[in-house]
Amino acid sequence: MNLLILGGTRFLGRHTAEAALAAGHRVTVFHRGKTGATLFPNAEHLIGDRARDLHLLEARQWDAVVDTSGYLPGVVRESAERLRPQVGHYVFVSSISAYADLTAPGLDESAPLSMLTPEQRKQAESFDRSEPRNSPDFLPLYGALKTACEDVVQEIFGERCAIVRPGLIIGPDDYMDRFPYWVSRIAAGGDVLAPGRPDRLLQVIDSRDIGAWMVRLAGNRTPGAFNTTGPSVPIPFVQVLEACRAASGSDARFVWVDDAFLLAREVGPWEEMPLWIPTGVEGFPAGFLQVDVRRAVAAGLTFRPLVESARDTLVWERTRPAEAPRRAGLGREKERALLEAWKSEAQAGRA
Repeated sequence: MNLLILGGTRFLGRHTAEAALAAGHRVTVFHRGKTGATLFPNAEHLIGDRARDLHLLEARQWDAVVDTSGYLPGVVRESAERLRPQVGHYVFVSSISAYADLTAPGLDESAPLSMLTPEQRKQAESFDRSEPRNSPDFLPLYGALKTACEDVVQEIFGERCAIVRPGLIIGPDDYMDRFPYWVSRIAAGGDVLAPGRPDRLLQVIDSRDIGAWMVRLAGNRTPGAFNTTGPSVPIPFVQVLEACRAASGSDARFVWVDDAFLLAREVGPWEEMPLWIPTGVEGFPAGFLQVDVRRAVAAGLTFRPLVESARDTLVWERTRPAEAPRRAGLGREKERALLEAWKSEAQAGRA
C-alpha cells in the first residue's frame, strides 16, 4: 500500500507511520517539520503546512490517507477535496469528545454528536488555521469541531472513509503527560495519592495499537465510524495504577482519597489529577472513559497488555530532561500536603 499520513511525526501520527513502515508499506508523511523531522529515513517527507501548502500534494496518487491532524472543518475540507481524486480511502482521526452527551456509560457509534451553532462556526473561522489549539476558545468547541470535520470527510468521500473516535490515548511519546504522570510518579515509590475510588471504571488505549489498526483499516478500505479505546470491558482505576507499579517494580503504596476531600481543596480533575473524573462534577462526564468498542474490535482492533504500555512509557519518560515542563500532573509538594491533611483527618475521625 502507498500511504499518505497528514501529520505522522508526533505521538499517534508517529506510531501510525512506524506501523505502516514495519508492515512494508510505502509511506509519505506530510508535516511541518516541527517535531520528529529526523524520523523515518525510509519514508518520504513533504514539509509544509496543510493550511496553506496543499500544492505539495499535486499530481500524486496514494491508496489511502490517514489524517491525524484535522481540527478545523475548513482546513479539512480543503485537504479532503484536494485528495478526493488522489486517494482510495480516507481515515480521519476524530475523538470520543464528538458525542453530545457522555454522561452515561456504554455509548455506541449511533449516539448523537455535538454540533456547532452558526455562531460557533463563525467563531471557529477566526481561529489560527495552523495552530487552532492555541486559540483561547478552541477547547470548548473541540468536540463539535471534530463532528464538523467528520461531516466534511463523509460528505466528500462517502463510503470511502473511516471515522476513528479515540478515547484517552497512552503510550510512549505521550506529550500530553496524563499517563506518563502516573507511570513516573508510581516509579518514584512511597505513598501515592490515588483519587476517588479504586473500583471506578475507565478505558485507555496504547497509541501503537490504534496506529497499527488504522493502517489495517486503510489497507482493507474499511468504512464506518468506530469508538477506539479499550479494553472492551472497562477496567478499575486501581488496575491501571497496579500496572504502573508492576512496570517499575517500585514500592508505591496507593492512598485512596475521597472525591469530596480533593474537590474541597481545589484539586483539578483530569489535568492536575490525570484520569480522575469525579462523580457529578460538571464538565467531566463519566461516560468519556466507558464507551462501547465492539464495532472496532469486530474490525480487528486489539489491545496490548497495560503493563507493556506502562513499561514502555516509563522507558521513554526517563529519556526526557527532568526540568522539562509537564502538561499534567499533581506537584509533589501539593501531593505531600494533601496526604498529610487526609491522614490527619482520618486520625481525628478515629479518635
